[in-house]
Amino acid sequence: MTEILSQDEIDALLTAISTGEVDTSDYTAVKEQKKVKIYDFRRPDKFSKDHIRTLQMMHETFARLTTTALSAQLRALVGVHVASVDQLTYEEFIRSIPNPTTLAVINMDPLKGSAVLEIDPSITFTIIDKLFGGLGEATKISRELTDIELSVMEGIIVRILGNLREAWSNVIDLRPRLGNIETNPQFAQIVPPNDMVVLITLETKVGEVEGMTNLCIPYISIEPIISKLSAQYMYSSIRKGITDENLGIIQSRLENVTLPVVAAIGNVKISVQEVLELRPGDVIKLPETKVGDDMILTIGGRRKYKCTPGLVSNRLAVKLGERIDEVPDELLTSSRSEDEF
Repeated sequence: MTEILSQDEIDALLTAISTGEVDTSDYTAVKEQKKVKIYDFRRPDKFSKDHIRTLQMMHETFARLTTTALSAQLRALVGVHVASVDQLTYEEFIRSIPNPTTLAVINMDPLKGSAVLEIDPSITFTIIDKLFGGLGEATKISRELTDIELSVMEGIIVRILGNLREAWSNVIDLRPRLGNIETNPQFAQIVPPNDMVVLITLETKVGEVEGMTNLCIPYISIEPIISKLSAQYMYSSIRKGITDENLGIIQSRLENVTLPVVAAIGNVKISVQEVLELRPGDVIKLPETKVGDDMILTIGGRRKYKCTPGLVSNRLAVKLGERIDEVPDELLTSSRSEDEF
């Protein structure tokens, strides 16, 4: 129990300290003791909090891309988001996943070593059911995949790996390739059991079926680029992306884009019946256009120049005249809205 001192006892203690009767060095020594942090040499921390945070940001992008890709391919509501990013030993990861399951061994070129993408059996069989024309309802199936089912899942995993490459693009030009698919975790020994790995756990929902998708990447694969796994590096690399070289590439690609060019003499409204009755030699009156008026040249559906018709080497042509700076319709609409208010 905590003993409460009276005022007389407090005064007596202060007097004893001031006269030197009580030695305060013992209390100072206790305060100066260093705090001891427990460290497990069997599970050394290879990734800092900054590394973990950066990996989470990267794979949140991967989750968004995968959500879009699977939704389009399965024609169903698919939700994928990052549940956690942890570091643990490879043995702990293998023990935490079911058997059998879908384990894709991935070559992480240009990084050395391989990674593992594990898809929960409930998600696997729901995807297969949807692709085979089923409703994709939850089923409790625990068996290995057939050859046809393996082929189907290979196509799904290859598409997912394309999203992984894009998510890592700000750090490294990753070119992940599917090696093989295993169903028994014991046959997917990519690193020794005690090696550290980073585990990205993705909560996956296909329709009403929920499960986990795990991406396991060994530390030895990430070690050469560990210095790049920081938010500061990612943001700086994004800023560096807008360079003169990139602008030149965009400009060269835009130069090859084709646009429709139309020289309009005028316009008139006629009925469908009148269009059906048109014959060669008929004359269509343009009430808003006079002889000698300029034609209007539209590029990509927008009025750009006034022009006059003519011939160049016996070919029809137009001569550009005054430039027309047409205001887009959406800007006209917004300005009208502001005037109304």
